[in-house]
Amino acid sequence: MYARKSTDVEDKQVLSIEAQLTELRAFAREQSLEIVEELVEKQSAKIPGRPIFNSMMKKIERGETQGILAWHPDRLARNSVDGGQIVYFIDIGHLAMLKFPTFWFENTSQGKFSLSMAFVQSKYYVDSLSENTKRGLRQKVRMGIFPSQAPLGYMNDSRTKTIIVDKKKSKIVRLAFEKYTKGNMRLEDIANFLAKSGVTTRTGKKISKTKASFILSNPFYIGLFKYGGEIHEGKHEPIIVKKLFDSVQSMLKFRGQPDRKPKNEPQPYCGLLHCAECGMMITAEIQKGHTYYRCSKKSKTIKCTQGYIRSEILDQQISSEIKKVSLPKDWAKELLKMAEKDFNNSAKSNSVFVEEVKKDILKINIKLERLLNGYLDQVIEQEIYRVQKAKLLSEKKSLEGKISSVLQKQNDWLEPMKEWIKDAQTLDGIARDTDLFKKKVCAKEIFGSNLLLGEKTVRASAPAFLNSPAKSGQTEWACLRHAHSLVSKKPLSSIMGIRTPVQKVFAKKSTCVVYFFV
Repeated sequence: MYARKSTDVEDKQVLSIEAQLTELRAFAREQSLEIVEELVEKQSAKIPGRPIFNSMMKKIERGETQGILAWHPDRLARNSVDGGQIVYFIDIGHLAMLKFPTFWFENTSQGKFSLSMAFVQSKYYVDSLSENTKRGLRQKVRMGIFPSQAPLGYMNDSRTKTIIVDKKKSKIVRLAFEKYTKGNMRLEDIANFLAKSGVTTRTGKKISKTKASFILSNPFYIGLFKYGGEIHEGKHEPIIVKKLFDSVQSMLKFRGQPDRKPKNEPQPYCGLLHCAECGMMITAEIQKGHTYYRCSKKSKTIKCTQGYIRSEILDQQISSEIKKVSLPKDWAKELLKMAEKDFNNSAKSNSVFVEEVKKDILKINIKLERLLNGYLDQVIEQEIYRVQKAKLLSEKKSLEGKISSVLQKQNDWLEPMKEWIKDAQTLDGIARDTDLFKKKVCAKEIFGSNLLLGEKTVRASAPAFLNSPAKSGQTEWACLRHAHSLVSKKPLSSIMGIRTPVQKVFAKKSTCVVYFFV
């Protein structure tokens, strides 16, 4: 007696294993059949290779039993190989009896024909159902709905058959992106952060390093999704802006580069300074238990003469440079006063900008339509179509991100500016801190690539502007450094003032306008 239940969709309406066994036992008693063994299998019959079924057929071939009792032929086979084997065993006499409570069979030409047709019909049902399922999935993709489990930060809505934002977990995912883009956290740190935030896998396990990398590189969070090797535009609500997503991808690529210094452990200040003589990067090595920093001397045109400097001395000098940029309390007080005044008075419209961006988005939509038509007309190859489509969708998301930023955050610059003022006042504490990696991140944000080491002395090169601190490309830290350089030459009232429009926009980690100018 053989009973089978599959986990596949096509078997959802079939009797359960227990129901099959009950019906088969009752049928055996009615027909006075002796059951030598009851076999139960929970596996799909779409393809050959079921271990219990194969074992049963070998027993029949060896003559250990003469017949099979099953609920219906589709319980025995839904593929041509297994169905053909059963019919062949009947032909050669290995299988003398085949009984079904729901299907008539006798070992005659008519009976074998009917049995073969039942197997063929079962296979057709499976194939047809598979095609219908795939067609339904493709339709969902065309509608912009991801036809699978929602990623972390989203939920599958069973009522509308769509994917919606999980308000609680989406905030944690967004914070994970923001933390990683700062550059001082590894994938292991992101995994630990998610674990501490109560975020786990569907089985309740901790998010792994590999899973954390997948989350940070998943375009689903900006409104796109991958399906069938192709990028599609989704109808779900993005929880990450395109700019933040791109920053994280750059950081993943940077952090994923192989270690090029196998002989020494990575030192905190490597990658921060340039040589003042030849312009090459400053590297480090350990000698007699002490860390020394020196020029990498990789210039092919300049023979560098710079020597070594002890790590402790370099740390003192970098700390001193950081302290020089610390924001005085009286400056902070004046900046806050001017910022709040300007915030209350500013109400500039961005409608012209938004309309221009919408026109660009419309052009992209037209290009996407033409691209699709070219692909359907077989003028464009599939690989070219996929690459160009992904490129256009990425551009579209970038433009939509600009509109979202302007419309939703056009006046939302005051709080980030207050945060920056607060951070700028804590530089003294960071300079005194013993965490060198934290100090490096701070110095990198303040000085960028403008820290030079020459004659065993660290110095910050002058800002790349003199009278135009609001020039595009300058950071808030560069403006503050410039203001400090003027403090001995001009009074505070002439160093600080209102630059309009300051809502252009002040946001941490981006080019901005600060209230410093000459």
